Amino acid sequence: MANKKILIVEDDPDIRKSMNVRLKANGYDIFVASDVITALMMARKHEPDLIILDLGLPGGDGFNVIDRLKIVPTLALIPIIIVSGRTGLPNQKRAHEAGVQVFLQKPVENAELLAVIQKTLGGPVELAKPAYLSKPARKFLL
Repeated sequence: MANKKILIVEDDPDIRKSMNVRLKANGYDIFVASDVITALMMARKHEPDLIILDLGLPGGDGFNVIDRLKIVPTLALIPIIIVSGRTGLPNQKRAHEAGVQVFLQKPVENAELLAVIQKTLGGPVELAKPAYLSKPARKFLL
């Protein structure tokens, strides 16, 4: 069976690289984008199994990405995990209304992110370290 494909949409190069390395080490095929336009192009090209999405992006925000994905039938049902420094009930509510599975507040522990990804994708993935939720109070299941 082919590895699950994940699109990381993050404008911070250090966070993007860290996620990329960690997820590749755990058997995922990774594609990256740092802005809204590239995110949409990569989603269309690779049709990932999951998108990890930051809200603050050049060329718009993560909600622009979600809105544009929803109008393309082959992309509309891709699960999305938001990982963002933007907090507050309005962002969480908007994410929930957009169909986002999970809203994680930055900074996110690697093990926490891996556990949420595994749960969201629903398939067994051999993790390099045991997955656990390190700070459940920071995670908002929507």
